[in-house]
Amino acid sequence: MPGFEEIESGLGYLKPADLVQVRAAYEFSRAAHSGQFRMSGEAYISHPVAVAGILARWHLDPQALMAALLHDVVEDTPATKEEISDQFGKAVADLVDGVSKLDKIEFQTEVHAQAENFRKMLLAMARDVRVILIKLADRLHNMRTLDAMPAEKRRRIAQETIDIYAPIANRLGLNSLYQELDDLCFHHLYPNRYRVLAQAVKAARGNRKEVVEKVREAIAHKLSEAHLPAIVGGREKHLYSIYRKMQEKSLAFSEVFDIYGFRVLVNDIPSCYLAMGYLHGLYKPIPGKFKDYIAIPKANGYQSLHTTLFGPFGTPIEIQIRTHEMHKIAEAGVASHWLYKSSDAEINEVQQRTHQWLQSLLEIQEGGGDSAEFLEHIKVDLFPDEVYVFTPKGKILSLPRGATAVDFAYAVHTDVGNHCTAVKVNGELMPMRTVLRNGDQVEVVTAPNARPNPAWVNFVVSGKARAHIRHYLRTMHADESVRLGERLLEQAIRALGADPAAIKPACWDRVARETGKSREEILTDIGLGKRLNIVVARQLLMQEHQLPTQRHHSVIAIRGSEGVAVQLAKCCRPIPGDPIIAFIKSDQGLIIHTHDCAAIKHYRDDPDKWLDVEWEPGLSKMFDVNIKLIVLNQRGVLAKLAAVIADEGSNIDNVSMAEEDGSQYTTLYFTLQVEQRMHLARIMRALRRLPEVVRITRVKQRNREASAAGEQNGLPA
Repeated sequence: MPGFEEIESGLGYLKPADLVQVRAAYEFSRAAHSGQFRMSGEAYISHPVAVAGILARWHLDPQALMAALLHDVVEDTPATKEEISDQFGKAVADLVDGVSKLDKIEFQTEVHAQAENFRKMLLAMARDVRVILIKLADRLHNMRTLDAMPAEKRRRIAQETIDIYAPIANRLGLNSLYQELDDLCFHHLYPNRYRVLAQAVKAARGNRKEVVEKVREAIAHKLSEAHLPAIVGGREKHLYSIYRKMQEKSLAFSEVFDIYGFRVLVNDIPSCYLAMGYLHGLYKPIPGKFKDYIAIPKANGYQSLHTTLFGPFGTPIEIQIRTHEMHKIAEAGVASHWLYKSSDAEINEVQQRTHQWLQSLLEIQEGGGDSAEFLEHIKVDLFPDEVYVFTPKGKILSLPRGATAVDFAYAVHTDVGNHCTAVKVNGELMPMRTVLRNGDQVEVVTAPNARPNPAWVNFVVSGKARAHIRHYLRTMHADESVRLGERLLEQAIRALGADPAAIKPACWDRVARETGKSREEILTDIGLGKRLNIVVARQLLMQEHQLPTQRHHSVIAIRGSEGVAVQLAKCCRPIPGDPIIAFIKSDQGLIIHTHDCAAIKHYRDDPDKWLDVEWEPGLSKMFDVNIKLIVLNQRGVLAKLAAVIADEGSNIDNVSMAEEDGSQYTTLYFTLQVEQRMHLARIMRALRRLPEVVRITRVKQRNREASAAGEQNGLPA
C-alpha cells in the first residue's frame, strides 16, 4: 500500500507543524478508503497520494494538499464534510466540497449531470482557484491510469478532458499540464494515429538531430558574440499539437517542419528584443510569423516573443524568446504564485488576470439559465484564440476570435453592453455586428433608454455577452408576460360578469395551492398561452362561490409597443385603424392579425382560439406596413417616390424590386413606417398623383401562402 513517504520527500518547503497536519489527512484518508481498490487493482489510497504529489511539485499550501488527500472521502466513504471540517478546518472542507461530484442529485440526462457538475466546479473555483488546481491534478492522474478502464469509458473521459479540462489548464497558463493532458487524450481517442505519429516523430528525432544541434549551436554562438547572456534549448512539439496542425492545414507529417523549436532564455525584457534582432540577422525571418506576447500578453499571463525563421536548407524554425521569470509563468501559470514565492510584477499580473476571468464566471452565472446554457457560455471563453483591441483611452482588452462590437461593449461593463446604441471602430461609425480585428480602437456610444436587441444573440461570441443578453430577454419576457396575463385574466373575469378588484387574496392562495404555482407564475403562463385565462377566472370565482351566469363582452386594448408578449403578425402587418383580432400561441403570447388576413380565415369560426382586441386611442408609435407599386421604368423614379414618402412624414424601412421582365413597367415593394391607417391613406394618395405611378396597393397575404404564414405568425395548431 502506498505510504506517506512517497510524497514526503517533496514537502520540504512546508513547516513542521503543517507537515504533521498533512500526514494526519493522509492517515484519515487511508483509513476511510481501507478495503477500496481502483480498477487497476491498486489500493485506492494510491490515487489521492498521487494527486497530492502533483500539487506538491507546485508547492501548494497545506490546506490544498490536505484537500487533495481527502478529495474522494466524502463521495466514496461514510465520512462527512462536517467531520473533515471539525478535524482539518472549514477551508479544507470547502475545498473538498468544491472538488466532489454531484452524484446524489438526480438529473434528467447525463449531459445535465456533467453540465451541473462543471458549473459547481467553476463557481467553486471562482471563489478559490485551488479547487481547480486539485481537480486538474485529479484528472491528470486519472488520465495517466486510464488504461484500466473499459474502452467506451476511456473515450468518454478523454473526450470530456480534451473539451473541458485541457482548455482550463491552458486558460490558467499551466502549459506542461495542458500539453500532457492533450497527448493523453490523443492517445485514448485515436490510439492508432497516436502510435503512428509517435513512431514518425521518434524516427525524425534521429534524422534531424544533426540539423537541430547545428541550429542550436549557431544561435548560442551568435548571442555569445553579441555578449548577450542566454540559455538556448531545443524543444519538441507535443504530439497532439503536431496532429492538430496536420489536420488544420491538411499536411502530411513530412510537410511539418517545425516539430522542433528553440527556446532562448535571457535576463530581462530589453534583452528579449536584442536577441530577436541578432537572430533575424542570423536567419531571415518569415514575414507575418512574428508575435509579440510581451507587449500584449495572452489572457492567461503568457509572455514571449515568437518568430519563425528560414533555417539551414530552407527549413522553417520556430523560436521563443523570453525572460527566466516569463518561463516560470509559461510552465506553471497560476500555480507560479505558490511555486515561486515572489513579489514579481509578472506573477502579480497572472493573478490579476486569473482573478478577472474567474469573476467573469460569476457574472455569467448571475445571468441565469440552466447548467447546459452556462456550460455553452463558458466553453467560448476557454479557448485561447484571442483578438486584442483598444479602448479610446488605450487600455487593451482581450476578446475571443470573431468577437463583435457588442462583445466589446459587454467586456467593458455589463451596463455599457445593455445600453449601447452605436459603435465607432477606428473613429468610424460601424454596425453593431462588426467583427473586430487585432489593433482596432473601439468606442461605444450609449443611451440611458437603450436596451439589448434580441438579434444580438445571433452574432455575439463571448460567454459574458450572450449570458447577459439572454438574461435581459428572459427578464423582459417574464415581466411582459405577467402584465399581459393580468390583462387577459381581467378580461375573462369581466366576461363572466365579475369585478377583478373583488377577487380576494385568499382565493389566489387556494388556486396557487391547487396548481402548485405562485400568482406570478400563473399570470406568466396565461400571458405565454400555456394556461387559459377563462379557466383560471372560473377557478378564482368558484373559490368565492359566485360564478355568475351572465356574460359580459370585454375587449383588450393594444398599444403596439408591448414587446415580446404581444406581437404584430408579419403576414398582414396590422396598423391602428385596421380592425384586428388576436390569437394566443404557447410560449409567444398574443399574435395580432387584421380581420381580413388570409392566414386566419380557417380559425375565425372557432371562438376558443381567438380574442377580441382593439387599438388603444391616441397612439403615437410608428408601425410597419407593406405597399406595392407598379411604376414606369424611368430614370429617377425611385428618388421621386422617396421624396413624396418623406414629405408625408414617413420613413422607408425596406425597398425591393421584382425581377426585370423587359417591359416598360417595374414592380416595387416598400415597407413604410406609418402612424395609423389615415396616415397610410395620405401617403398612397400623394404617390398616386405622380404620373409615373400606374397602380398602388397595400400588400395583403396571398391565399396560397396563407397556410405557411399561419404557422410562422403564431396561429394555433
